[in-house]
Amino acid sequence: MSALTVPERLLASVGDRPGDVPPHWVNGLPAVVRDVAERWSLRVGPAFEPGGRCSWAAPVRDARGRARVLKLGWRHTEAEHEAVALTVWAGAGAVRLHASESVGHTSALLLERCRPGTALAHSVVEPDQDPIIAGLLGRLWDTPVAGTGLRPLEDMCDQWVAEYQAQGSTGSVAADPGLARLAASMVRDLPRSAPARVLLSTDLHAENVLAAQREPWLVIDPKPYVGDPTYDVLQHMLNCQRRLSADPARLCRRMAELSCLDYERVTQWLFGRAMLGSAQQPWLYEVACRVAP
Repeated sequence: MSALTVPERLLASVGDRPGDVPPHWVNGLPAVVRDVAERWSLRVGPAFEPGGRCSWAAPVRDARGRARVLKLGWRHTEAEHEAVALTVWAGAGAVRLHASESVGHTSALLLERCRPGTALAHSVVEPDQDPIIAGLLGRLWDTPVAGTGLRPLEDMCDQWVAEYQAQGSTGSVAADPGLARLAASMVRDLPRSAPARVLLSTDLHAENVLAAQREPWLVIDPKPYVGDPTYDVLQHMLNCQRRLSADPARLCRRMAELSCLDYERVTQWLFGRAMLGSAQQPWLYEVACRVAP
């Protein structure tokens, strides 16, 4: 194994604040990589650049010379159960999982290698990404969730509301109090009134979709929950900042139609998510106001 390199994006996530990647985890990566590579009989190449914010990944070859990807992730709440979701999807629209285990504070995954592996964000102009994202989501939702033990979307939404309300006036946007209360109420209530409960990625956007040979596009890095499929179009929309800022209702309608979802429910989710997110991303406040009920 060559000398271990840590991509800049991961290094930038290291800190002592809540939610930061702990320095001790990054410092321990060389030992974990050596340990996993030895037990799984892997030859490890240089880490992918720019890499992820909470994980280290590199191309590897297994004992039979097959191309794989080794992903070592810092175990934190959002990324829990990635292996479970990939197992359930079994390669249908997402990368295949070949092995997984937990090593202390690290989740180790041996994944399918996508070739050429170019991200959708860098391959297709943004409006043309919409039907690809919608099509992938439809496939991910079309899987059984009974018995998986995956967390309900309500858990994440309740946590977000609690954190938003705890910030009070310390957020970067002075939100209208009535709209803030309405948004918090909707983010709590929407997952509980879901018309269906499916296996969600919750973080599907064009950077997390790679070009492949087995299928044209494959999903990576899910942060799985079970709940309302309408929620799952949000991250792609939020990554389309220019279009979302210019005409949020239009983008809501487009994604609703492409994904066979209820337009009103998409706008409600966007309002709640944008309002809560505006505490860290001020540009989202105007989006929330423009789609407010």
